[in-house]
Amino acid sequence: MKVLITDEISESGLLPLLEDPRIQVDKKLGLSVAELHEVIGGYEAVITRSGTRVDEALLSHAHNLKIVARAGVGIDNVDVDAASSRGIIVVNAPYGNVNSAAEHTLALLLSLCRNIPVANASLKAGDWQRAPFTGRELKGKTVGIIGLGKVGGRVARRCRAFEANVITYDPYISEKRAEDFGVKLVSLEDVIRFADIITVHTPLTAETRNMITAEHFEGMQDGVILVNCARGGIINEEAMLAALESGKCVGAAFDVWSEEPPRSEVLRKLIAHPNMLVTPHLGANTFEAQKNVAVDVSMEIVNYVDGKPMASAVNIPRFDPDLMEHMKPYMSLVSILGTFISQLAPPNPNKVTFTYNGKLARFDCTPLSVSGLAALLNRCSDQEVNMVNAGLVAREMGIEVESVRSTETESFSSLITLALESPEGRRTIAGTLFEGTPKIVKMRNFATDFQPEKNMLVINYLDRPGLIGKIGTILGEANVNIGNMNLGRREKAGEAMVVFSVDSPVDDETLQKVAEAVDARFIKAVHLDV
Repeated sequence: MKVLITDEISESGLLPLLEDPRIQVDKKLGLSVAELHEVIGGYEAVITRSGTRVDEALLSHAHNLKIVARAGVGIDNVDVDAASSRGIIVVNAPYGNVNSAAEHTLALLLSLCRNIPVANASLKAGDWQRAPFTGRELKGKTVGIIGLGKVGGRVARRCRAFEANVITYDPYISEKRAEDFGVKLVSLEDVIRFADIITVHTPLTAETRNMITAEHFEGMQDGVILVNCARGGIINEEAMLAALESGKCVGAAFDVWSEEPPRSEVLRKLIAHPNMLVTPHLGANTFEAQKNVAVDVSMEIVNYVDGKPMASAVNIPRFDPDLMEHMKPYMSLVSILGTFISQLAPPNPNKVTFTYNGKLARFDCTPLSVSGLAALLNRCSDQEVNMVNAGLVAREMGIEVESVRSTETESFSSLITLALESPEGRRTIAGTLFEGTPKIVKMRNFATDFQPEKNMLVINYLDRPGLIGKIGTILGEANVNIGNMNLGRREKAGEAMVVFSVDSPVDDETLQKVAEAVDARFIKAVHLDV
C-alpha cells in the first residue's frame, strides 16, 4: 500500500507504517492544490492534519484511494459524504489529543482569570505593577460546560478539582454519565443563565454552528467569561466581539476560529481586543498528542491492510469495541451469504431483508447488514461497494434494505437469513457458525448443511434414480473433481437442491451438458473468495 503524508506528522508516531514492509510512505509537504491533484491518483491512503482540504475536487482525482486518515479529532477539512459515495474510508484519531485539548482549556482559563499574559508583558517591559492585574479564582464559580464528551468530561473533572461548581448541557448523554463526572445535567438555557464561566466542547456540525448567538449573550450574567478550545464558529464571533465591547463579557479565551488563519475584519478586531486571550489552534499541539494521533491513524491503516476492524472509521457502522472480536466471524458469514445469493438470485432486486435469530439478535446487527449488503451489491454494481458506501449504492439502485431481529430460534443458537426479492420472486439463504466455521443450512425452502467452498455448483431438479451418477460422469469427463456433495429435498423422488463443492471452476459448456442430462430447473456455478 502506498501512503501519502501531506501535513507535518510526528515521525515517531509513524513507526507502525515505516516498519511495515507492505507499506510505502511518501511525505510531500506544502503541495499546491494542482500538485496534490496530480499525484493523489498514485496513492491508496492519505494522512493529513488540518492543512489539507480533502474535498470533492481532490477525491475526483484519487482513483485508487481507499483511506483518508485525519491525524486529529476534527474532520472539518474532509468531505465525508463525497468520500463515502466513493467507498473511501475516513478515519480520525478521536482519543490521541483529548488530554492535550483539556489541559489547554484550563491553561487558557487560568491565564485569563489571573491576567498572566498582560502581567508577563508588563514585567518584561520593565514595569512593576500589581493592582491592575488582580485576578479571579475558580473556587466557588459556576462553570457551564457545553458538551460532556471526551474533552468536556476531562475539563469537568479538572474544574471540580479547583472546587468550582460544574453544570453541563449535552442532549446526547444520560444523567448517570453526568453524575459519574460529579456534575449536574441542565438545559442550555440554564447554562446561559447561571454560569460564571462557559466553555464549549462540541464538534462543529449544522446543529452546533452559531450555537451561542447575540440572543444568548443577552441572557448571560454580567461579567461572564467564555472559552472556546473546540471548533471555530460554535460561538458566533461577531456576537462575541459585541459582548466584549459592551462589557457584558469581562473576558474570553479562544484557540479556534471560523477562518484559519483569521482574515476577516471581525476576527481581526476580536483577536486584538484587550480582554481577549488567543492562541493559534494549539489545543492538540503537544509532543505527546502529536505522537498519539499519528500512532492512532497509522495503526488504522495497518488494520486495513490486515483486514481487521477499524475502530475509528467515522463512516463505517461499528460495534462496541468489546463486541467486535465476538462479531467478526458473523461478518464473514453474512458476507458469504451475500456473495452466494447474488450469484443465484434473479436480476433487478428491489428488497433485501436480513433476519437475525437467536443469541446474535441481542446485539446491534447493523454492521452485519451493511457487510452483507456490500458483498451482495458488489456483484451487481459497476463500482466497488464496501461497508462505507453500501447503503448509498442500495438507495441509488432503488433497493429497500430491512433488518429484523428475534431471539427466538428453532434449531440454531444463532442464525442469519438473507432474503432477496425481485419481480421474479423471493430467494432466501441462511447460515450459521458451527464451532466457528460458516455453514449454509437453508436455500429457498430446502434444508441444507454444507461448508462454503471456493468453487461450487448448485442444481435444482426433480430427483430421480441415477441423476447423481450422470452429474459425476459429466464432471469427470470435464476433468472437474467433486470434493463434497449436499442434497436437500422435501420428499422422495420430489424436487431437490444439490450443492457440489468442486476443485476447479465448471465452464459453461459443462454446465449445459449437466443441465440437459438431469433436466435441471436451475443450475449455476458459484465462486466464493474463501
